[in-house]
Amino acid sequence: MDSHEAQSYAHGDENAQDRNPHASSSQWRHQESRAFAKYEAERAQPQQPSHHHHHHSIAREADARGNVNDLADFLNKSRISPEEAGTRPPTDPKFKPVVLGATEAREVLNGEKNMVDALAPESVPNDKEIAVGPLINYRRMEGNQWVGSVLVVTRGGGREQSFRPSLFLRKAATVGMSNGHANGNGNGVASGHSSEPKVSESQGICLYSDWRNTFWRFDLHVEMEPYETKWEYWLSDYLIFASKTKPKVNTFFVPAITESMRIMFHSCNGFSVGTDEEDWSGPCLWNDVMRCHQEAPFHVMIGGGDQIYNDGIRVSGPLRTWTSISNPKKRRQFPFPESLRAECDDYYLNNYIRWYGTEPFAAANGQIPQLNIWDDHDIIDGFGSYVDDFMRCDVFRGIGGIAHKYYMLFQHHLPPPASTYTSDTIKGEAGQGIDPNQMIAAYVHPAMTESNYIVGPSPGPYVSEHSHNMFTKLGARIAFLGIDARTERTRHQVNYPETYEAIFSRLRQELSHAIQTEKPYKHLILLLGIPIAYPRLTWLENIFASPLMGPVKLLNRRVGFGGSFFNSFDGSVDLLDDLDDHYTARTHKRERNGLILKLQQIAAEFSVRVTILGGDVHLAALGRFYSNPKLNIPLEEDYRYIVNVVSSAIVNKPPPAAVANLLARRNRIHHLDHDTDETLLKIFDKDPGDSTKTAKHNQVTMPSRNFAVITENSPNNAYQQNGNGFHVSPPPQSTPGGTFPGHKDGRYALGKGEVNAGTKHKAADPTEHGTDSDGSLHVCIRIEIDQHNPEGRTEGYGLTIPTLSYKGPRPPTIAPPPGSAGSYGSRGTGGTGGSDVPEVPEIPAGMR
Repeated sequence: MDSHEAQSYAHGDENAQDRNPHASSSQWRHQESRAFAKYEAERAQPQQPSHHHHHHSIAREADARGNVNDLADFLNKSRISPEEAGTRPPTDPKFKPVVLGATEAREVLNGEKNMVDALAPESVPNDKEIAVGPLINYRRMEGNQWVGSVLVVTRGGGREQSFRPSLFLRKAATVGMSNGHANGNGNGVASGHSSEPKVSESQGICLYSDWRNTFWRFDLHVEMEPYETKWEYWLSDYLIFASKTKPKVNTFFVPAITESMRIMFHSCNGFSVGTDEEDWSGPCLWNDVMRCHQEAPFHVMIGGGDQIYNDGIRVSGPLRTWTSISNPKKRRQFPFPESLRAECDDYYLNNYIRWYGTEPFAAANGQIPQLNIWDDHDIIDGFGSYVDDFMRCDVFRGIGGIAHKYYMLFQHHLPPPASTYTSDTIKGEAGQGIDPNQMIAAYVHPAMTESNYIVGPSPGPYVSEHSHNMFTKLGARIAFLGIDARTERTRHQVNYPETYEAIFSRLRQELSHAIQTEKPYKHLILLLGIPIAYPRLTWLENIFASPLMGPVKLLNRRVGFGGSFFNSFDGSVDLLDDLDDHYTARTHKRERNGLILKLQQIAAEFSVRVTILGGDVHLAALGRFYSNPKLNIPLEEDYRYIVNVVSSAIVNKPPPAAVANLLARRNRIHHLDHDTDETLLKIFDKDPGDSTKTAKHNQVTMPSRNFAVITENSPNNAYQQNGNGFHVSPPPQSTPGGTFPGHKDGRYALGKGEVNAGTKHKAADPTEHGTDSDGSLHVCIRIEIDQHNPEGRTEGYGLTIPTLSYKGPRPPTIAPPPGSAGSYGSRGTGGTGGSDVPEVPEIPAGMR
């Protein structure tokens, strides 16, 4: 590893003096201590010494602002003399708006400043300076074209932009074999440039702009080739990078037209408030991600939620006054006026700029195309899982709208709604509405419609916007479905029934089209923010929700008894919102079971293997649904066999070993129905490295930071060239004389792909990973060895997920009910009643 890579996350003396002395490295602490919160509140006050403003838990200002010193110069620079008027470019604005920021507005209202002082900036932002980016996303395939986008955020802006930057793209190299591995430095490629490569230009599309920042999107269209290709891109040379580590030229890889994508999956990409980040070496696992990317480049990086942690808004941000209100009723009735909205908007914007510019994560988000679905910490901890009347309060509706705005911009490269909620002007349940105050000196691009999104029919209950679910191809034989499980979430539902209808209608249409064109999908990867095959904690829910907790809650409100054991929002036990988030929670059980049955039906009808990705729980685990062993169905023919890869967290600290061990004790074999069982696989045959992280009995939950790597064992691997020509490689983990019989206890190997699951499995070996040829998936969960090593070294644990070859009858519930346009009958939260599936518009040819 290069020396600069090893130091990509290191703290200097300046940060050492800036640390909150009450930050905790304890894995037992789920929420910050009161001492930590008090210290943050004190140093967030304006009179505090300026050296505190670098602290990581505070979202720093993107642009410094001062007093009247340069007001005259600023205004003179903005004036247009008659002789200049005819020489200025026609795209230049004829004025520069003078905008009153949130902090300054409050100071004027409080009489602390006059209007002139508040309006004057210390300096005018350089509108050609890049605040953060580039950030690259994968979007979809259009015929033989790979389609993506790049986002760049520049300083300054307004209703009009004085320039329009460009992105330049060219092919850098071609990999020799169609599924060969080229590293991120370009080594291992068969050919570079035989002649000067063609450079294509993509002009920037302004998604959003105000006086603080401008968001530029650049669309990428790459023609896929018979071989894997490496591409490089750069921006207009007049743009200046604020970051000293971001490379001027970035690269990404596109698979061969006949191959599927190599996938990296992660979740929980940030620290909880109050965590001692130094003790956990910061986001150091991204160093290992980049090492893996250099050895065998990832084509896509899937974010399973909590790509950023915005919880600091209630401790060191503008909501600290609100959260300090001890009376839950007064907290619910607290207004969300324009001044508070603007301050919260500043916080989310600056926190995104800070985090997405933090190395080594920043290096990855410019080189590995992303697909993201959000979760609660992208908004605030537990959003959607508190009691309904509290979730509908002005403050939660307000921050939900702001978080959605920046989620759309940063994570999806889509224009946000024109306005977000305030208690001053925005009313009603149908949407956020239009607030003219927010449109002063701001530009918002019209809404974009893209075929890779399945937009929910109705706005969410607390975020008054529509959910953005995704369907896209991950190369030749893998389909991807991402369900937005946060926008519509309440304590009693995850998604609306009509949203499930739209999702499964689109899914069936896509799978049918693939079969009709003789290019069937072999795998369907479903992204959910929360694990769905996971140990039950109903007994703990019952304790925390019990009336017996009433007197303890009262003491907490009156005298602070219990401290941070109770949350700062609705006064419930702090862990209860996490438990209510789970699909295995009693309030979501019916909806969960209905979702799994629908997935089984899809698997049987289209003979496609379903694999689920889940995060959130800060543990690594491997859950599976499978046919009752009494049915004697081989995994290769079992449409009920669905693996839930649980990979969490890549940055945040894990729970204590005792919690992981308790979950392992609770790992029983559950029965979804008469024919379907579920449990966790014993995949952790040892602790990573020489560490001791779990009890000897625990082989199912690993309390250590991690990420996952998923690669198809391409059928094209069968044709490997040796000195005498081509030969066919044998199938992986083959068992002479027939299929592997499988263990009767589902916690052990059910098929040959699960034999030796763990560190001894070939999927865990980087040199063997993805080299078989039967179309199965190699899954490797990479577990951190030592939290104190800034290099973020990991050890792999692997297994194989076989393809599905099912030719039997459809499950009884898949037959469409009389008069139905669809092929499944369950609706809503898992009910058994039939319903018509709404018509889905035909997708234009070549847009899948």
